[in-house]
Amino acid sequence: LPETAQRQELRISVSSTGTITPIDSYKVSALVNGEIVEAPFEEGDWVEKGALLYRFDAEDAQNAVQQAQLSVAQAELGYRTAQESVNPYSTASGIVQKLYVSVGDPVAVGDPIADVGDNTTMTVEIPFHSADAAGLYVGQTGTLTIEGTMETVTGTIESISGADEVGAGGALIRQVKFRVSNPGGLTGTTAATAVVGSVACAGSGTFSQSTGQTVVAQTAGEITALHVTSGSPVSYGTVLATIGGTAAETTLENARIGVENAKLALDSRLQALENYEITAPISGTVIEKNFKAGDNVDSSAVTSAGGNLAVLYDMSTLTFEMKVNELDINNIQVGQEVEITADALEGMTFKGYVDKININGTTANGRTTYPVTVVVEGTPEELKPGMNVSAEVLVEDAGNVLCVPVEAVQRGNTVLVAGQGALDESGNLVDPAKLEERPVTLGRSSSEYIEILDGLEEGETVYVQNIASNAMAMMMGVGG
Repeated sequence: LPETAQRQELRISVSSTGTITPIDSYKVSALVNGEIVEAPFEEGDWVEKGALLYRFDAEDAQNAVQQAQLSVAQAELGYRTAQESVNPYSTASGIVQKLYVSVGDPVAVGDPIADVGDNTTMTVEIPFHSADAAGLYVGQTGTLTIEGTMETVTGTIESISGADEVGAGGALIRQVKFRVSNPGGLTGTTAATAVVGSVACAGSGTFSQSTGQTVVAQTAGEITALHVTSGSPVSYGTVLATIGGTAAETTLENARIGVENAKLALDSRLQALENYEITAPISGTVIEKNFKAGDNVDSSAVTSAGGNLAVLYDMSTLTFEMKVNELDINNIQVGQEVEITADALEGMTFKGYVDKININGTTANGRTTYPVTVVVEGTPEELKPGMNVSAEVLVEDAGNVLCVPVEAVQRGNTVLVAGQGALDESGNLVDPAKLEERPVTLGRSSSEYIEILDGLEEGETVYVQNIASNAMAMMMGVGG
């Protein structure tokens, strides 16, 4: 067949095929079993990222979370108790009146650590005749006389007994309790009498501290430190000593581990609760909705639905992957223009560009191909996910150059130039002797045409052999 060497626009490209897919897709899977209580979307809807897709009945999971929260609170209480047990402290304000231990002493549970009392305020119960006590009231003041020194102090009635007692000589009495600010000399052995107004008491009473306690060990171990001495003033929460040793440390560590385990169990329950509410991880169109509110979801039901509760496609951008031969991959670059045609859309052409080149190639039958991702420009409505397309990547626009068909070039980079009389008017070979085999210098090529840099002039006719003519020429000794 005759072809004329002529100048023309030469576009160098690489071709392949692919299948249209959305830029992103998501298959909604069932993370839990149970009844769907809410599914506020339908097929064809556009949903935003983060929108609710499915909510399951989560009563059992919520109960499990509450139980786990209680377990954490209980474990933390146990840990605080363990901390307090190795750091015994005062539960009242006062003075350390006595220390029972020294550094290095062993202690068992219940052993006394210290006595703490508040002797800045003293109380004393003094008997009054019942008839006289009936005229007294809480808050009333009286004068107390200290036996032995005969000093007087002012006291305030704190309480009056509501029951009669039999006193000395068979008289009926009631105990009246006075609160007194200690001037410094009152102790637990000091006695006093009282007069309220003109009413005198029926006997004496002995002072006692208004508050007092003995702090005892709550865990076994060894006293490793003392933080107070006898006579030290303390307030509520003041640590008196530190208990160490293997037993105490083991108790504290076990309590700490108990807290960590309880928190891990709570985290697990909270994460499980999150699975009862499924939101959209992408913005997109609902392609499938296989379950609705009121449906019960279990593994068999999901399997019969193809393994999905729903399917979302983000079709704001369409893309496809083409396989590029190892001989062409170095000519492909991100951003190159791609011309796209679809088997189902005859006569329509779309534009795209190379978005990504993956160098993780696949080898089959001795040939390696590399996946190249192409993005379709403009999101044309005619292209649908699943459509098969052909793609031509524009590698280079060589401009207007001298070209012949690729099939015209023979082995050894030669062409058959048809001299005058070699071909008839129909292009049939009539005189093989007038075909000249001429070497040429080749340049760039497309799938159809190749650039001739030297060896041919524009307008010369080359003979492109078909199978039949090639056999004839070979029989006549022409061609390679």
